[in-house]
Amino acid sequence: MVRTTQAELLGGILILDSMWTTRLATVADAALLTAHRHAMFAEMGKSEDGALAEMSRNFEPWVKRMLEAGKYVGWVVEEDKRAVASAGFFELEWPPHPLDPSACGRGYLLNFWVDPEFRRQGTARALVKEALEESKRRGLRITALHASDAGKPVYEAMGFYATNEMYFVESS
Repeated sequence: MVRTTQAELLGGILILDSMWTTRLATVADAALLTAHRHAMFAEMGKSEDGALAEMSRNFEPWVKRMLEAGKYVGWVVEEDKRAVASAGFFELEWPPHPLDPSACGRGYLLNFWVDPEFRRQGTARALVKEALEESKRRGLRITALHASDAGKPVYEAMGFYATNEMYFVESS
């Protein structure tokens, strides 16, 4: 657990003049992580309510399993014991690639969400920095994510860039 005061969060990123606590997520946080993920996608406005509800029903047991297995690392930021942000890291098995010809994996950042009342104060940036440190601790050179329109400027300012990834989704 990291306790911060006087406008500090995690690796020295400045945010608010109040007491912030950033801690690792546990299995007990699965419902919170699910609610934050749901809010993140709802705010993007590109998903139907029914799909979001089904996603949430399926995500909560998934994140519990991944946390228990140590495959998902999450962080929760609290102010006065109120969860105001969360984020996640997941290591993907990935074949060697020209950007990293000897790797067998890459980091993936997901579920970055900050309560609207606490945005534009460096919280997301601090969480990205912490997640990139997790990727580095694991010896991963490539870390990817999918960015919302609101998140793109944060990620680009930290060195992320757009690629040529495309999707095909089988119709149901």
